Amino acid sequence: MRAVVLGLLALLCVAPPAAAGYRIETVAEGLMHPWSIAFLPDGRALVTERPGRLRLLEPDAAGRLVLRETPVPGVPGVLARGQAGLFDVAIDPRFATTGRVYLSYAHGTPTANHLRVAHARLGPDGLAELTPVLTTQPAKSHTQHFGGRMAWQADDTLVVGVGDGNLVRTDALRLHTHLGKHLRIDRDGGIPPDNPFATRTGARPEIYSIGHRNPQGLVRVGGLLYAHEHGARGGDELNRIDAGANYGWPITTDGVDYTGARITPYTRWPGVTPPLLHWTPSIAPAGLTWYDGALFPHWRSSLFVAALVERGVRRVPMKGGRPGAQEVLFTELGERIRDVRAGPDGALYLLTDSMQGRVLRIVPDASAAPPSPPR
Repeated sequence: MRAVVLGLLALLCVAPPAAAGYRIETVAEGLMHPWSIAFLPDGRALVTERPGRLRLLEPDAAGRLVLRETPVPGVPGVLARGQAGLFDVAIDPRFATTGRVYLSYAHGTPTANHLRVAHARLGPDGLAELTPVLTTQPAKSHTQHFGGRMAWQADDTLVVGVGDGNLVRTDALRLHTHLGKHLRIDRDGGIPPDNPFATRTGARPEIYSIGHRNPQGLVRVGGLLYAHEHGARGGDELNRIDAGANYGWPITTDGVDYTGARITPYTRWPGVTPPLLHWTPSIAPAGLTWYDGALFPHWRSSLFVAALVERGVRRVPMKGGRPGAQEVLFTELGERIRDVRAGPDGALYLLTDSMQGRVLRIVPDASAAPPSPPR
């Protein structure tokens, strides 16, 4: 009952949509389940497709991004079944020197698989010098709950979200396994010596935080790291990720199982970091970005959450590290939104999740007065 009440309160904290004040442009279409978009320093962008393709968007003579017809060669073979496939793409902070991009993907077989992260050099002929830097352990025998989002820290270490595998849920709290964790590695896969469990006997030294179900959104904002994760039936969470913290799954959750059965009687527990907010009923959060651009001043200092089930994007204004009243945007599309990213041009970019997925660009509507922020 408490979870239902809190869920209703969360819905009451959603501001009514303001007058649009934006225009939605189609950048590319015909993509098969696009999963992630990342922007290169030279004005190009990369998009992953879950079946295992990497696509390149290049500026045309007018500066508009256009999809190159052929996929980028050299992508590693991925396990593409169920929820498994090619996931995130992240650009090396030292790309100007290294030319590296990082990919996360499902690796192995349907009955023995892992989340893997590899880097490769992006050149005119595609990817070269592919080098795995992380392969989660142990192997799991199900093609669900991989996680896969990546985010760079200010010290050039890489944080990776990993799902619990949806088999033995309590593995999310056990330190001998990578499942249900955020992991932190250096650029070549080494272990940062200040990782919270780096010297603990029996613990995986890559572990950065524990107690996660299926994290699919991750972004650094200044010195803070925010992540969201899928709950079961309700209990989707937005969290601030701190080194060594326990986020509770499956001992605490605001959701219930898909059958309606109770997962746990606890929504909070001593020693468990509570979520900044939760979504009950589920919105199925996917991508996550921070917006501080110039094109939409009234959206600045906000997290944007792509939502699959809700078929929209939630704007979560942040002040002092705390979320304010949410605004639900872009539901007029009627499409599952897999990723949302703030582009270097100040626009928002969306990926729609379907076999004919699209890359969309959100820009101000010059014919409309800019909307006022919700009260």
